[in-house]
Amino acid sequence: MAHVPIRRLAWLPLAAVLTACSPALDWRDVRADAAGLQMQFPCKPAQQQRTLPLAGAPVALTLLVCSADGQTFGLAHADMVDPARVQAALQELAAAAARNVAGTPTRAAPLQLPGSTPNAASQRQRIVGRLPEGKPAQMELALFAIGTRVFQASVLGEKLSEETVEAFIGSLRPTR
Repeated sequence: MAHVPIRRLAWLPLAAVLTACSPALDWRDVRADAAGLQMQFPCKPAQQQRTLPLAGAPVALTLLVCSADGQTFGLAHADMVDPARVQAALQELAAAAARNVAGTPTRAAPLQLPGSTPNAASQRQRIVGRLPEGKPAQMELALFAIGTRVFQASVLGEKLSEETVEAFIGSLRPTR
């Protein structure tokens, strides 16, 4: 490295910054007004809704999802109505995510977002497994509640970009 001209070394920080700014990711503010949450998605999410059993009762689950740069970004939320069902719902969402990638959590840590409701099942998880077609999969989850509404923010891909995961999960902001 001693023989490299200083001029060449001056370009290294710029090259690192330009590499980090992936043109495949077009970050935008997304507000889930009914859910009381704002966040950043790296692509324009489509919204879906379906009814499914969660914590012992059918609930309307809303999902915002999009894919960019080989990763799928999602936010699922549902109002459990009964505060006694919130913890079980968060646990079931985590278990379902692990089943979806035939994986197991390799890392889990408590999560307390500013403005969220404290709950023992609120956490960040990294799950490693396989997609249904057999490809390797990594998934990062953020599970939390605001009142009786439960949330699961997730990033799924063969190999996750830590920078992208942190930008997505780190942008979660309750609006109420």
